[in-house]
Amino acid sequence: MTDLDATDLRLMAALQRDGRMTNAELADKVHLSASACHRRVQRLEKLGVIGGYVAIVNARNIGLSTTVFVEITLSGQADELLDAFERAVRLIPDVLECHLMAGSADYLLKVVARDTEDFARIHRQHLARLPGVAQMQSSFALRTVRSTTALPI
Repeated sequence: MTDLDATDLRLMAALQRDGRMTNAELADKVHLSASACHRRVQRLEKLGVIGGYVAIVNARNIGLSTTVFVEITLSGQADELLDAFERAVRLIPDVLECHLMAGSADYLLKVVARDTEDFARIHRQHLARLPGVAQMQSSFALRTVRSTTALPI
């Protein structure tokens, strides 16, 4: 981890809340000159601490109202099998997240769909065809209680 001071943390916290603010607005919020603010943000980007900027689209408002968490257990743990699975899952646009797990499942996927029928299509066309899958269990989210992309800085 790189050396981050309190000003760097304030910069990151402010950008997590509003990544569209101007450099002048950001500088004002963290009590820096505009040039010093710009240099610090560039440094954080160059170090990879800030990985990018995105618009967070409301899935429900574009018709993707169903979130499904899929636990996948593979038939083995050989590197070739894990690599093949990970390559294949990266190609499924409906999979928002894929995590290699320690515990009862090998992988946990977060999948979005329009509805249960759409998820059945995703399952049939993509998930069921993933290499090395021995077992799959899907859990449908009934309601999202908390969702954030902001890290606790």
